[in-house]
Amino acid sequence: MTTAVGNQVPRRQTTIAVTGHLDLTEATVPLVRAALDGLLKPYGGDGDPLVGVSCIAKGADTVFAEAVLAAGGRLVVVVPSRDYRRSTVEPEHGGSYDRLLAAAAEVVVLPYETAEREAYEAANSVLVQRADRLVAVWDGAPPTGKGGGTADAVLAARAAGIPVDVVWPEGAARGG
Repeated sequence: MTTAVGNQVPRRQTTIAVTGHLDLTEATVPLVRAALDGLLKPYGGDGDPLVGVSCIAKGADTVFAEAVLAAGGRLVVVVPSRDYRRSTVEPEHGGSYDRLLAAAAEVVVLPYETAEREAYEAANSVLVQRADRLVAVWDGAPPTGKGGGTADAVLAARAAGIPVDVVWPEGAARGG
């Protein structure tokens, strides 16, 4: 998509969606944030206008959403189901979730009552459909077979011809 800024030549808007692990270790979060800041540097601010699409789940989704906002980008939040906040967002993540939801320029709530496999798969589809690129905060593990996971989103994006940037910095790890 191209956007006009004042009397300037229109600039290309870039939409980057995220998928990633929920269970990043505490030491991994700053590593991932630094990598995402570097990846997003050409966008937002004086670069191409940036739109970041995230489900703002704990872990990678939240770190990405915060990096998009810090880069001056516009945040689009995809909520997998009507009960997602109540049934899925853990108490220690609630404050971050609510803050990012309030900061979003657009919120897309999918028409599912409960946060289950079908809702997560649909959320992944929305991410891929909206993306010019997909950022995957991913250790490279194969799909679990549960559907709607990081590897599933990566495979769907690649099948759709969407470029995928894998972010897994040296020293990154997942918690138990």
